[in-house]
Amino acid sequence: MIEDFHRIKRLPPYVFAEVNRLKAAARARGADIIDLGMGNPDLPTPPHIVAKMVETIAKPRTHRYSASKGIPGLRKAQAAYYERRFGVKLDPDTQVVATLGSKEGFANMAQAITAPGDIMIVPNPTYPIHEFGFIIAGAAVRHVPAGTGEEFLRAVEHAVRHSIPKPLGFILSYPSNPTAMVASLDFYKDAVALAKKLDLIILSDIAYSELYFDGNPPPSVLQVPGAMDMTVEFTSLSKTYNMPGWRMGFAVGNERLIGALARVKSYLDYGAFTPIQVAAAAALNGPQDCVEEIRETYRARRDCLVESFERAGWTVPPPPATMFAWCPIPEPFQHLGSVDFAKLLIEKADLAVSPGLGFGEYGEGFVRIALVENEHRIRQAARNVKKFFSHGAETTDNVVPIPHKATR
Repeated sequence: MIEDFHRIKRLPPYVFAEVNRLKAAARARGADIIDLGMGNPDLPTPPHIVAKMVETIAKPRTHRYSASKGIPGLRKAQAAYYERRFGVKLDPDTQVVATLGSKEGFANMAQAITAPGDIMIVPNPTYPIHEFGFIIAGAAVRHVPAGTGEEFLRAVEHAVRHSIPKPLGFILSYPSNPTAMVASLDFYKDAVALAKKLDLIILSDIAYSELYFDGNPPPSVLQVPGAMDMTVEFTSLSKTYNMPGWRMGFAVGNERLIGALARVKSYLDYGAFTPIQVAAAAALNGPQDCVEEIRETYRARRDCLVESFERAGWTVPPPPATMFAWCPIPEPFQHLGSVDFAKLLIEKADLAVSPGLGFGEYGEGFVRIALVENEHRIRQAARNVKKFFSHGAETTDNVVPIPHKATR
């Protein structure tokens, strides 16, 4: 048998794996690790959504194969959400596809629209599937520093003009995982104008659009007139309704792109289990007070993190959105890099975070902290950090830096 498979060889080392191994080993020794690394929502799914699934699962007819692109009622519910939330009208038959989470939707879109040798422009740092979905599909990626202003768009234009062949399009992701950056509607207008000028596709990920803390709901790029000509946008119910394990998301936008995605999906899967789709429609169509409650929970955790870590000696910039804080490594530990600093936090503070390098080489110098524990545990993490920092200089001598070589 061949030594390694083509697509596997194209994947770089998984940066988070080493931190995960250390975390598992510490727990095996009995350590109480406070895990603020993986962004895995810990809150329960609202009861009325669970009840709808339980009601539906009792009907044997729903146990059959489902619809790959999503049952009609679910696609109509997503179209209604977009009109209610963004003022964007969508045809549920041709401009909406239900996906197995936004991650699967992104990966299958890459399969649908790219060929070996194609180039996609990807912000860095960013959520890994934005890059690896295209790498797995056989395409190449060109990184530009993540941002929400003219510099980012200038970098995109520069990448287009200095790439052969010409890139297919670029990725937008706001509010951003991991950086928590948010974008304005004016920025989206400029992005759409650039895409039209250079004949590019836009793929936009707004999975965190309902987790915002400043009273200013993040916009959709599809609100920009003409954006529908070249844009597909991905959303998810994982964070909005605490449904990560349900695997339910959507792709909406340009009919041709959505049609390509729907066709590829029809060969690969039968869609989510029908009772899950029915419950997802109930989530979108039902009372939305649960969304505000979830948002307020994350806001309280964010405030707790910022305040308690500041007292511990670690200044955390308050994220305006998402369930993450993007935190500069404190100055005394910057020489270690994000991976070794994350390892040190596990060993010395019983705290797990995600190293910034895992999101791209421009993420070096930062760690991502997820708001996935209650306020009591966050304060406990801060106390552990304060204790570690109080004699931190003594603890870095036995850490051997890993040669990263811009691996991921």
